[in-house]
Amino acid sequence: MRLQKYIAQAGITSRRKAEELILQGRVKVNDQVIKELGTKVDPKKDIVKVDNKIVKLEGKKIYIMLNKPVGYVTTVKGHPDDKIIMDLIEGIDARIFPIGRLDKDTSGLLLLTNDGNLAYKLTHPKYEVQKKYLALVEGIPNSKKLNKFRKGLMIEGRKTARAYVKIVKSYGNRSLLEIAIHEGRNRQVRKMCEYIRHPVINLKRIAIGKLELGDLEVGKWRHLTDKEIKYLKSL
Repeated sequence: MRLQKYIAQAGITSRRKAEELILQGRVKVNDQVIKELGTKVDPKKDIVKVDNKIVKLEGKKIYIMLNKPVGYVTTVKGHPDDKIIMDLIEGIDARIFPIGRLDKDTSGLLLLTNDGNLAYKLTHPKYEVQKKYLALVEGIPNSKKLNKFRKGLMIEGRKTARAYVKIVKSYGNRSLLEIAIHEGRNRQVRKMCEYIRHPVINLKRIAIGKLELGDLEVGKWRHLTDKEIKYLKSL
């Protein structure tokens, strides 16, 4: 088994993040620092450590949906002054981590798990898993701006992939947009709206693929159903 896959299946983090840990020299196999991503390990014989702590393969997989409130940081550990999403999760003994992230000022659907392979599939751009948002923005974008948004925008030297956008409602000099993207760049939706000169006032993620937030209350979480887990694994 590849080392990064072992770390992901152990529930430490996603496979992509595991690769970063290896390259940073934070992973040891049999007390030897390993920095090569192709390294293979035998789960029955080899001892794997991350930051000098032994990691073992998890047994039961856990899949949770959280309705993240504004003001919480999407991280397992944070600055002492930060409110972190793990403060909202109680009664889970296994180590879990968020799949992707929502910035501090964004609310809505966030998934947490100890299944590193699923996390990899849902966050890697090549799988093109769509994430849908509701964005309250300043002003009312015209059709020309919306078409630019759909075709892709140059953000920080890179063009974004094609996106879905439509105006749901208008409120005086504000409008509610429904936006869907499959990339996961840092604060991407906010930056795209800023680019067309309609900055975000409020942003909420409402769906990942066909998995919808529904009526889950803000700050509350629930386990995914077997049907939902099967769907996510099929993406």
